[in-house]
Amino acid sequence: MELSENAKAFDSIVNHRRATRLYDRKANFDEGAVVRSLERALLAPSSSNMQLWEFYRVKTSEKKEELADYCMAQASAKTANELIAIVIRPDKWKERQQFLVKALRESFGDKIGKKEQSTLDYYEKLIPTLYMNDPFGVSSLIKKISSSILGMNKPTPREITATDVRIIAHKSAALAAQTFMLSMAAEGYDTCPMEGFDSERAKKLLNLPSAAEITMIVSVGKRSPKGIIGQRVRLKPEEVIFTI
Repeated sequence: MELSENAKAFDSIVNHRRATRLYDRKANFDEGAVVRSLERALLAPSSSNMQLWEFYRVKTSEKKEELADYCMAQASAKTANELIAIVIRPDKWKERQQFLVKALRESFGDKIGKKEQSTLDYYEKLIPTLYMNDPFGVSSLIKKISSSILGMNKPTPREITATDVRIIAHKSAALAAQTFMLSMAAEGYDTCPMEGFDSERAKKLLNLPSAAEITMIVSVGKRSPKGIIGQRVRLKPEEVIFTI
């Protein structure tokens, strides 16, 4: 079957995207591409649509240089036009939950049937049960035991502890980061996702609260001819793709 034009365009974008280790600082750079790509990232899937993410553009020379040093002075950070910090905010779950409930009630209006009420119950009852945790881990332990007991007789969600919630938020943030990077590739620019950084110093620079965590820092710019290290190496499809 012949590929659609959208599929061909996406193939081009995916094949263009590479982790860029060195940027061309002399190349023209359209900051609007970053704005558009971040707005597209907001459309990425998010667990229960909670959107427990924030995105920080570090673009001033002084702050960018400081954050680049916290990224172990990687060339991909030091030569970038901007650095984008992808941050999770599990501490804002209640704020996001209330926003979603309000939006749902406005969309439903007076027409609240069984389906609409089930959706409201999910956000008003189940979401607080999942996200409300105490600093001593007691609630996580209780939820874990309850889940194990319920799971003896029927399929039951198992990832319900405070740690699980953090992981869920990071997974959603990673989806947004990938959307951002693919968008930048579509705009004709390059990126490099970085996990090698001093999280404590980076959080202080961004003025983040203790509950916030940085999922990754993404550098952006126009790749230098020396920015790509070697050919892309991937495992064979049959080694990682299985049909059951």
